[in-house]
Amino acid sequence: QVQLVESGGGLVQPGGSLRLSCAVSGLILSAHDMSWYRQAPGKQRELVASITSTGNSTNYADSVKGRFTISRDNTKNIVALHMDSLNSDDTATYFCHARHISYTILESWGRGTQVTVSP
Repeated sequence: QVQLVESGGGLVQPGGSLRLSCAVSGLILSAHDMSWYRQAPGKQRELVASITSTGNSTNYADSVKGRFTISRDNTKNIVALHMDSLNSDDTATYFCHARHISYTILESWGRGTQVTVSP
Protein backbone atom coordinates (compact mmCIF):
# COMPACT_ATOMS: atom_id res chain seq x y z
CA GLN A 1 0.00 0.00 0.00
CA VAL A 2 1.38 3.35 -1.06
CA GLN A 3 1.64 5.92 1.70
CA LEU A 4 2.86 9.50 1.61
CA VAL A 5 2.89 10.99 5.09
CA GLU A 6 3.61 14.68 5.53
CA SER A 7 4.91 16.20 8.74
CA GLY A 8 6.55 19.36 9.99
CA GLY A 9 3.72 21.81 9.58
CA GLY A 10 2.65 24.21 12.29
CA LEU A 11 2.29 27.82 13.32
CA VAL A 12 5.16 30.14 12.49
CA GLN A 13 5.64 33.89 12.63
CA PRO A 14 6.18 35.93 9.47
CA GLY A 15 9.79 35.72 8.42
CA GLY A 16 10.22 32.35 10.06
CA SER A 17 11.19 28.97 8.65
CA LEU A 18 9.75 25.48 8.54
CA ARG A 19 10.90 22.18 7.15
CA LEU A 20 8.27 19.82 5.83
CA SER A 21 8.97 16.14 5.34
CA CYS A 22 7.19 13.51 3.29
CA ALA A 23 7.83 9.92 4.32
CA VAL A 24 7.17 7.58 1.43
CA SER A 25 6.42 3.87 1.57
CA GLY A 26 4.95 1.27 -0.72
CA LEU A 27 6.61 2.52 -3.89
CA ILE A 28 10.07 2.81 -5.39
CA LEU A 29 10.88 6.44 -4.71
CA SER A 30 13.64 6.58 -7.32
CA ALA A 31 11.04 5.82 -9.99
CA HIS A 32 8.93 8.84 -9.11
CA ASP A 33 9.09 12.55 -9.67
CA MET A 34 8.00 14.25 -6.47
CA SER A 35 6.24 17.51 -5.81
CA TRP A 36 4.82 19.66 -3.08
CA TYR A 37 1.47 21.33 -3.64
CA ARG A 38 -0.49 23.64 -1.39
CA GLN A 39 -4.07 24.68 -1.04
CA ALA A 40 -5.30 27.69 0.86
CA PRO A 41 -8.93 28.03 1.98
CA GLY A 42 -11.12 29.01 -0.95
CA LYS A 43 -8.31 28.60 -3.46
CA GLN A 44 -7.28 25.95 -5.92
CA ARG A 45 -4.46 23.58 -5.18
CA GLU A 46 -1.24 24.90 -6.67
CA LEU A 47 2.16 23.44 -7.43
CA VAL A 48 4.83 24.80 -5.11
CA ALA A 49 7.94 22.81 -6.03
CA SER A 50 8.94 19.69 -7.89
CA ILE A 51 12.02 17.51 -8.14
CA THR A 52 12.88 14.85 -10.66
CA SER A 53 13.38 11.22 -9.70
CA THR A 54 17.15 11.58 -9.57
CA GLY A 55 17.07 14.95 -7.86
CA ASN A 56 19.00 16.53 -10.71
CA SER A 57 16.36 19.09 -11.57
CA THR A 58 13.96 21.20 -9.55
CA ASN A 59 11.23 23.69 -10.33
CA TYR A 60 9.50 26.26 -8.18
CA ALA A 61 6.46 28.46 -8.34
CA ASP A 62 7.45 32.07 -8.86
CA SER A 63 5.95 32.97 -5.51
CA VAL A 64 8.40 30.76 -3.60
CA LYS A 65 11.56 31.00 -5.69
CA GLY A 66 14.54 31.88 -3.57
CA ARG A 67 12.67 31.05 -0.36
CA PHE A 68 11.77 27.35 -0.65
CA THR A 69 14.05 24.41 -1.38
CA ILE A 70 12.87 20.94 -2.30
CA SER A 71 15.12 17.96 -1.74
CA ARG A 72 14.95 14.20 -1.64
CA ASP A 73 16.82 11.24 -0.25
CA ASN A 74 15.92 8.12 -2.19
CA THR A 75 17.84 5.94 0.24
CA LYS A 76 15.74 7.12 3.17
CA ASN A 77 12.48 7.48 1.21
CA ILE A 78 12.11 11.09 2.25
CA VAL A 79 11.20 14.22 0.34
CA ALA A 80 11.58 17.54 2.10
CA LEU A 81 10.56 21.14 1.59
CA HIS A 82 12.57 23.76 3.42
CA MET A 83 10.73 27.05 3.65
CA ASP A 84 12.33 30.35 4.60
CA SER A 85 11.03 33.91 4.88
CA LEU A 86 7.49 32.72 5.31
CA ASN A 87 4.65 35.17 4.95
CA SER A 88 0.89 35.05 5.35
CA ASP A 89 0.44 34.09 1.70
CA ASP A 90 2.19 30.81 2.46
CA THR A 91 -0.57 29.78 4.85
CA ALA A 92 -2.08 26.62 3.39
CA THR A 93 -2.28 22.88 3.63
CA TYR A 94 0.77 21.38 1.98
CA PHE A 95 0.53 18.08 0.13
CA CYS A 96 3.17 15.66 -1.03
CA HIS A 97 2.67 14.16 -4.49
CA ALA A 98 4.34 11.30 -6.36
CA ARG A 99 4.13 10.55 -10.05
CA HIS A 100 5.75 7.59 -11.76
CA ILE A 101 8.33 8.66 -14.31
CA SER A 102 7.18 6.18 -16.96
CA TYR A 103 3.55 5.43 -16.13
CA THR A 104 2.55 9.02 -15.47
CA ILE A 105 -1.04 8.05 -14.81
CA LEU A 106 0.20 6.46 -11.61
CA GLU A 107 0.18 9.12 -8.93
CA SER A 108 -0.28 9.30 -5.18
CA TRP A 109 -1.09 12.04 -2.70
CA GLY A 110 -0.50 12.52 0.96
CA ARG A 111 -3.16 13.85 3.30
CA GLY A 112 -1.40 17.12 3.90
CA THR A 113 0.12 19.13 6.71
CA GLN A 114 -1.11 22.54 7.77
CA VAL A 115 1.20 25.56 7.68
CA THR A 116 -0.05 28.74 9.28
CA VAL A 117 1.97 31.95 9.13
CA SER A 118 0.70 34.46 11.66
CA PRO A 119 2.12 36.94 14.19
